[in-house]
Amino acid sequence: MMAIQDLRGPPAPQRHAAGVVAAAGFRPSGVLAEELARFLASEIIFCEIAPGTRLTEEDISARYRLSRSPVREAFRLLAADGLVVLSARRGIRVTPVSLRDLAEVQGCRIELEGLAAYQAAVKARAADLAGLRNILEQMGAALAAGDARAYFNHNVAFTTRIHLASGNATLMRLLNGIGKQALRYRYIAYQRVPQLMRVSLPGNRRILAAIRAHEAGRAREITAKLIRNSWAAIEPHITGEDIAPEAE
Repeated sequence: MMAIQDLRGPPAPQRHAAGVVAAAGFRPSGVLAEELARFLASEIIFCEIAPGTRLTEEDISARYRLSRSPVREAFRLLAADGLVVLSARRGIRVTPVSLRDLAEVQGCRIELEGLAAYQAAVKARAADLAGLRNILEQMGAALAAGDARAYFNHNVAFTTRIHLASGNATLMRLLNGIGKQALRYRYIAYQRVPQLMRVSLPGNRRILAAIRAHEAGRAREITAKLIRNSWAAIEPHITGEDIAPEAE
């Protein structure tokens, strides 16, 4: 899955272990459209820019002292990742959360993440297993500290390591295609239903045990069950509505 660069905070950009960042201050000097898009994506994923919020080129350009061109390109990149909706009449809005979108994202994740776990159980090397064990320890520490954001970061790192262990470049591209949409729902799940962390950690330990034992079918089954549990837990907390399509 994708990594969100830390573009905030002095003296220089700094990554969390999972490659997903907490928001801090944006540094406009020498910025590219891709960097602005990563920064805004981080704020959207962590719900610091609320679902449905209207964004304008004027506001973003003024806030970060940028010309319109990189802002326009950043919006295009965010739209390609499913994080904003572009409309000729409504302008640019952060994609709302909705039960329909949740079902589409989680339905895709069940199949794709399950396949990644299956193939990781077949192909994982010793270095992959050691890396997964280390990340699980970090997840445990975050859980003990009650730090949902740190737990989220490490959990993303865990699933990303499984994707890499699958050795399937096409599968990783497909997962990246829904990656940022999925991350927003995953973070909302831990934020609004923090007890999910206590279910997630032992579940991820079982996934690693299945991968280590080369039990591919079991790894896929456990992965799918965890995603379904998360889906069911977050559904009652999703109240956003889809933006209705408009005639252009």
